[in-house]
Amino acid sequence: MFFHVSLEHEIVLHPRYFGPGLLNTVKQKLFTEVEGTCHGKYGYVIAVTTIDSIGRGVIQPGRGFVMYPVKYKAIMFRPFKGEVLDAVVKDVNKAGLFTETGPVSCFISQHCIPAEMEFDPNSNPPCFKTKDEEMVIQPNDEIRLKIMGTRVDANDIFAVGSLMDDYLGMCSPTIPVSSARYLLNTWLRNA
Repeated sequence: MFFHVSLEHEIVLHPRYFGPGLLNTVKQKLFTEVEGTCHGKYGYVIAVTTIDSIGRGVIQPGRGFVMYPVKYKAIMFRPFKGEVLDAVVKDVNKAGLFTETGPVSCFISQHCIPAEMEFDPNSNPPCFKTKDEEMVIQPNDEIRLKIMGTRVDANDIFAVGSLMDDYLGMCSPTIPVSSARYLLNTWLRNA
């Protein structure tokens, strides 16, 4: 999920930045260019923790810009199959739930939502809920899901999740007695 990784990046600066604040400019540009981006192999850069070295600048012929190789360490985020994560529901439709967990988008198919929860297109906003309305999942709710698989592109990570396991579904700081009873009954039915 989270890793501390050594990485390299090249910073290109215009000559107007040359002067006494050059190193600070290189550092600030590094933070701006890499934090929040996705490196396919390692995942998303959450934060740059240390700058190990800033190499000697190389002038780019014909342009006047200078390229500085920078070695740094960063905290990375990458979900893996089987991990359990908390997410925020962004959209609900008959196909399932679209969620976000940090920078990662995750889709939960209606087939990976417990059978006792049905899609209700007539509610405002549309939601998945149980017949007795004990559990309702709608946009902006916090849920706990299990990652079933991921697709890693060069600049993005997309995941597919499930709510079909113990302790998955709605997140709340305290579980009301009715919800605890629902969880117990669900567990007993599946046991």
